[in-house]
Amino acid sequence: MKKILFYGLAASLIIISCKNLGSTLVKLNHSIKLKHVDRIVYFDPEVYPNFEEIKEPTNNVIYSAVSDELKNYGNYKIMHINNANIKYDSVDVNMIKESCLNNGAEIALVPKVKYFKVGLGKYVFSNQVIVSMKMYNNDGQLVIENSYDTYKGSGRLLGSAENSIKIGTANVIKNMITELRSRNMTTPASE
Repeated sequence: MKKILFYGLAASLIIISCKNLGSTLVKLNHSIKLKHVDRIVYFDPEVYPNFEEIKEPTNNVIYSAVSDELKNYGNYKIMHINNANIKYDSVDVNMIKESCLNNGAEIALVPKVKYFKVGLGKYVFSNQVIVSMKMYNNDGQLVIENSYDTYKGSGRLLGSAENSIKIGTANVIKNMITELRSRNMTTPASE
């Protein structure tokens, strides 16, 4: 009986820990409560490595994934800002505030996509990506930052980079919204 109980407990812990495998909550600002969200400002992602050949397809795929995933949570209007040249690690807070003010948006999303380099060649990329995203309120304060590693998360060895970006983006958004709701950081009108 003790062995069955032990194995059952071990199996349940493994299943629970695999739920968020690949997902990393980098930062969460507990002092901010989000108001009712109708409009979202979305910036083009920073893409690493910085090759022009992969930027446009990456921008199209991640924007499509963001808009598709947000449809699952509500009827949000997304304002897409192209070529803003926002660096993920050093975000210009004044640009966030100004963009939210000019577009009447309550939050801003700043994404980043990092491709893995494999092989000996200079331009050989894997289909594995790390999708990271920061959410700012319209005052320019960082609300939450999350990232998802498609290799650790779903162990994808086959498939296209496009599908990996879609899976990573969907998981980042899902985890961000789950985290905000579980910590009661949204007002009742925004749910």
